[in-house]
Amino acid sequence: MTTPKPSVFIDADVLIAAAASPSTHGASTVVLTLGEIRLLDCVSSQQAVIESERNITKKMPTRLPELQLMVHRCLRVIDDPLAAELVALKGSADPKDLPLLVAAMREGCEYFLTFNIRHYYPKESTIRVLRPGDFLTQIRTRLSGMS
Repeated sequence: MTTPKPSVFIDADVLIAAAASPSTHGASTVVLTLGEIRLLDCVSSQQAVIESERNITKKMPTRLPELQLMVHRCLRVIDDPLAAELVALKGSADPKDLPLLVAAMREGCEYFLTFNIRHYYPKESTIRVLRPGDFLTQIRTRLSGMS
């Protein structure tokens, strides 16, 4: 019996950390690498990708090609939710971050990876909000059981 791939939503700050990292050993980069080799289903939304591109362009423009390559290779980019979809989860995240959480939950993601965990407080236990390093610690056992 095979274990299904964990589905993970990647927030903009995780994309930025991976693109800016001088090493391939940082937690954000490792998560995206696991997505690239298909051990994880890494998902992000158009909003998160645009936000990460905007911030990288402003602060580290030489890293933009690296970010774009990671997005292309490692992520499945989904549409942002419509305004009507936000209503049911109002109060589950900071207002500017709510579309990200709604997109992740709509996609059935088990995990939401961000460094800004205080911005997300979903009432449903169907999604876990974690920092990339904490996620890797928790997922290690599950990945070792995949065949």
